[in-house]
Amino acid sequence: MKTWQRIVSAVLGVVGFVLKPITNCIFALIYERHARKVPPITDSILLQSGTSLAKKIRKREVTSEQVVETFINRIKVINPIVNAVVSERFEDALAEAREIDSIIGAGKLDERYSEVNAPFLGVPFTTKEAFAVKGLSNSSGLKSRSTIIADVDAPVIKNVRKAGGIPLCVTNVSELCMWWESANTVYGRTGNPYNNSRIVGGSSGGEACTLSAAGSVIGVGSDIGGSIRLPSMFCGIFGHKPTFGIVNNDGQYPNATAKEKDYLVTGPMCRYACDLKPMLKILAGDKGAKLKLDQEEDIRKLRYFTMEDDGGDMLVNSVDSEIRATQRELVKKLTESLGVTVQPVQLSKLKYSLEMWEAKMSTCGGTTFCELMGNGVPVNPYLEFIKWLVGLSNHTLPAISLGMTEKLGRLFPEKQKKAISICEKLKEEFQELLGDNGVLIYPTQPRVAPYHNQPLLMPFNFAYTGVFNVLGLPVTQCPVGLNSEGLPMGIQLVGSLYSDRLTIAVAQEVEKLMGGWQPQIRG
Repeated sequence: MKTWQRIVSAVLGVVGFVLKPITNCIFALIYERHARKVPPITDSILLQSGTSLAKKIRKREVTSEQVVETFINRIKVINPIVNAVVSERFEDALAEAREIDSIIGAGKLDERYSEVNAPFLGVPFTTKEAFAVKGLSNSSGLKSRSTIIADVDAPVIKNVRKAGGIPLCVTNVSELCMWWESANTVYGRTGNPYNNSRIVGGSSGGEACTLSAAGSVIGVGSDIGGSIRLPSMFCGIFGHKPTFGIVNNDGQYPNATAKEKDYLVTGPMCRYACDLKPMLKILAGDKGAKLKLDQEEDIRKLRYFTMEDDGGDMLVNSVDSEIRATQRELVKKLTESLGVTVQPVQLSKLKYSLEMWEAKMSTCGGTTFCELMGNGVPVNPYLEFIKWLVGLSNHTLPAISLGMTEKLGRLFPEKQKKAISICEKLKEEFQELLGDNGVLIYPTQPRVAPYHNQPLLMPFNFAYTGVFNVLGLPVTQCPVGLNSEGLPMGIQLVGSLYSDRLTIAVAQEVEKLMGGWQPQIRG
């Protein structure tokens, strides 16, 4: 880092340190007055994994109808507080559950209902509203699509149905899935189940919230800059971003175009780590063979690395001391429980995470964001901003801002070229460091869930997750406890290409060591 960069970085660090408590006080005054948590969980069905529920349904220890009805009732309790579920099919889900109970009760099951082919037989699931679920809304938070109802299921939804899953509902997203607070002019804003004055993240925020608040047990999300992992951290659950190109992204809006297909991924979200692997296997379909998910791993034989921050990007907040301390605690526990060495590393190129993500996204071609905002007809974001100021725009301020800035990166082609070059070199560094048996422990976000609208003051913190989209690497977000404010903290487990099974295996150990998902209020 050059001398002037060190000076600027130091100044910004001091300013950020001073302003953080001031801005927190301001946002707390605005939002904290009416803050609520979701009520305690009183039904034991809600505290079991999807894998466990599937076994009990199959053994007739509990009926699918009971399970589905229990989750529906929980959604009805939590949704007035958090506003996460935006379109439901409760009656159809109950009818499908009764049909499954009838099939199981009849005796010997057809091969299509076997444990291998239908591992989640009778288990309800949810998904973000961006994915098409037949009969449910599919607006992606865009006002001009507010009347769109999906007439077919997205391929991944078909896969989970085929595996025995029963879709319950779709959940809230940010407008066009391109901001890290789930709020839009169609359905409004989703609140965090730990404190609804805080955000849930985006764009799979409604999904993370519903899972965390026990309105669902397994879910489907998508991720182009952290849209699975960021909300999973803020809501204290597990979320996995698969290796690029493995899971079919079709059937969601907006869908990836051109080279975006290398960066947008679809993956599982759940409360319990044991559900990650079977869900990923289902979502991946035939391509899942490339991940060798059935291969057992001895995590004591893996190599472990840790890095506590990105190295100092001036536009990204520094990592909170509690998150750093918790990561160190995890490293200590892994060392003691597995008898492994966790080596600290400093990958200096991660400092350019934001530039790499922006350069890759700006040069991938395809439909512009302004065209997406207009549902095919480009909007003028500057005019929309003026309309927004007087309350006449159908768009959110983050979407309008992105529309205004999306072309700025293209004004500096040499800078973009340099960032892309750095990205390619970083890919090589990761492959060399991790090989086929290495895992990196890295923060998911530098801060816990901020107050509503506070991300406007820290718009680039998503760089901690976004960099792994353009690198294409598999990453598992793990909950690692609550901070002093009672808000979830998280870490990312990063693997080399196609080593998803390793990060998921380690995630299960992290769950044992750090407690995993924790109910907002214990019943």
